[in-house]
Amino acid sequence: MYVTINRSSLKGEVKVPGSKSHTIRAVLLATLAQGISIIENPLLGGDGESAVDAARAFGAKVTAQGTQLIIEGFGIPLQVPAKGLDTKNSGTTTSFVTSLATLAEGETYITGDEQIQKRPIKTLVDALNELGCSVFITRADSDSPPLLVKGGLAGGKVSLNGFNSQFVSSLLLASPLAANRTEITVTNPLEKPYIQMTLDWMRRFGAVVQSDEPAYTHFVIEGKQRYRSGEFNIPGDWSSAAFPLVAALSPGSDLSVAGLDFSDAQGDKRVVEILLSMGADIERERGGAALRIRGGRKLKGGMVIDLGDIPDALPALCVAALYADGETTFTNLAHVRVKESDRVLVMAEELGKLGAKIIIGDDLMIIHGGGSLHGGVVESHGDHRIAMALSAAALMAKGEVTVNNVACTEVSYPNFFASLSKAGASITMHG
Repeated sequence: MYVTINRSSLKGEVKVPGSKSHTIRAVLLATLAQGISIIENPLLGGDGESAVDAARAFGAKVTAQGTQLIIEGFGIPLQVPAKGLDTKNSGTTTSFVTSLATLAEGETYITGDEQIQKRPIKTLVDALNELGCSVFITRADSDSPPLLVKGGLAGGKVSLNGFNSQFVSSLLLASPLAANRTEITVTNPLEKPYIQMTLDWMRRFGAVVQSDEPAYTHFVIEGKQRYRSGEFNIPGDWSSAAFPLVAALSPGSDLSVAGLDFSDAQGDKRVVEILLSMGADIERERGGAALRIRGGRKLKGGMVIDLGDIPDALPALCVAALYADGETTFTNLAHVRVKESDRVLVMAEELGKLGAKIIIGDDLMIIHGGGSLHGGVVESHGDHRIAMALSAAALMAKGEVTVNNVACTEVSYPNFFASLSKAGASITMHG
């Protein structure tokens, strides 16, 4: 599937979907809990669906009713998935179920799509093996899935590099159900808001975790705990909200982005702070549940933005940088290169096809804003955030832009194009 987009402005309102990151944590914890949990406003489809599929494979009963998921979990041991687990394109689900599979009495085969099979996971595999498990990467000379996981999470002490917060969160989620106490030491913790999100959800489900937050370098979790079922609400997705926000920087736009919670732990809400510091015209509405953004302003250049804790924000902020008067520099990017794609390289290449001037290094990206984009054909590389960022950038181009392979947006924002089209974007869907 591809889209063609012409220069246009946005007006009215869009509502962002439930948070992908929150949904996955809630669904999998409900699977580990004993009893019935009700989850309101989950992300249905995409990565949310991958988590639900895993929940069912582990033995939970999952029913979708309107805006709710009703999940009956049976505690541990988890059921061994009869046909293994295919997490499709969900990196978060892949990381989390790898640890959860150690709570099943048997062998679990875990795989995913082509992208997942290129994403390194050896750091997590090594950590689980130090905690008494038997986890194997099935391909010789590979550090990526498929995996074979055998039960037996004993607990113990483990140390790992925190460049990928998903690995830290994965260990945390399973540790309360280990046979013994688990002590986790993390060096170089990045993406700290995601670790905080995991801790928040564990505590909502009744787990006791000792940690040195906000440093996030040391965690102690007693074993043989139980997760408790309950009723939970999923907040709107700040990571997804970034894309209509930067799309509405286009001249003539006046857009409200609804469904947001400023008290939420999601790190990508910092995108709003960054946009404001660049001079964007944004104000809160309805007590903070919505943001109103008016486009057309020339943004300030000269910003240096550290993405250590918000790597997923890079594609959207690249679009904002195009509106800046001068250079915008992004730093601390090593972990941005190992997401669904090498987002540093891909954004530089694809925006370059439209005339953007971008310089990249191993841990650096400099965007020269203030110029104009022309039409062209760009590729999403199967990465949902790349697809949405390129589509947002297309609204400022002087000429038609074709964005190929955009079905991947279903992963986190199933109605992205429909929402923008309803708000006035000149978007045509094809095939």
